[in-house]
Amino acid sequence: MAENDRTPSFDSNEAAARLRAAVHAKAANYYAMYSSVLGGIVTDPAFMVLPLDDHMVHRGHSVFDTAILAGGRLYQLDQHLERFLRSAEMARIPLPFPVEKLRQIIIDTAAASGRRDASVRYWLSAGPGGFGLGPAECVGSSFYVIIFVAEFYPESFYSQGLKVVTSSVAIKPPFFARVKSTNYLPNVLVLLEAKDKGADNGVFIDHHGMIAESSNMNVAFVTRGRVFRHPPFDAILSGVTVQRLFQLARHLVESGDLKDIRIGDVPMEEGKAAAEMMLVGSSVKVAPVVEWDGRAIGDGKPGPIARKLLELWREDIRKATDQLVAVPYAGQ
Repeated sequence: MAENDRTPSFDSNEAAARLRAAVHAKAANYYAMYSSVLGGIVTDPAFMVLPLDDHMVHRGHSVFDTAILAGGRLYQLDQHLERFLRSAEMARIPLPFPVEKLRQIIIDTAAASGRRDASVRYWLSAGPGGFGLGPAECVGSSFYVIIFVAEFYPESFYSQGLKVVTSSVAIKPPFFARVKSTNYLPNVLVLLEAKDKGADNGVFIDHHGMIAESSNMNVAFVTRGRVFRHPPFDAILSGVTVQRLFQLARHLVESGDLKDIRIGDVPMEEGKAAAEMMLVGSSVKVAPVVEWDGRAIGDGKPGPIARKLLELWREDIRKATDQLVAVPYAGQ
């Protein structure tokens, strides 16, 4: 073997230089990261890394959640944190710090990013310490936060609507569906399957033929009798955005646009026969579905309730003081 064919080894300085050289163009979308392993925040994407022996990496023993940074304020941070804590308890991962400190770290990382509009994601892991299965080897749980470019979907999602297909991917068992863990392989496969079929996303159907959820979004309907319908949350993830949407939808009941809001089993055929269908989530917001398995939903065009709910959400993210947490940027 020639000398230049050997795998190189680097000292610390060379490794740091290599990390910087390896930063790809898309890393410009990563603004700030907190790592409990480092004990602080970095804004250089070259150091937005985590240990390979962290159980989040090789065992998936971790949970995560999100928030939105809009106009310099964090939208629904506390509501997302509540779900994060439920996931942590279900996954049996202890908190490395009190909840108040975790919350402050998220706020401080948002401030360090300097961005007023961005996406926020944070993880709790069993932590580093080895490559075994059980977390007893871990030196302690770890916490990570990243602030990155705001997630936006094409305007066509809202003006023209989405196409979905029924997924053949096995749905997660109820317990695992309710934990927001980093095991998103089924979710990824749902999306890939939909793309292969020329659709935008897929829909999980449970073992009883009832509608469950989409890849990483909730699924809601408006019946021809103007009732807002949604599946129960006992076997799917409880979406923070759709929970808020239930509250906002009450305005449409009061105005007469909707007759009622009901949570309960929705058979697949009932969903396909609805006047409107929509995908709901913190990234997609409220996006109308106009076709399912090649069959038009309603008249095959985005419906008025989806549009009005999106307008209510956009107003909420600007004005709902009980849903917003101010970020203390430097110099303010």
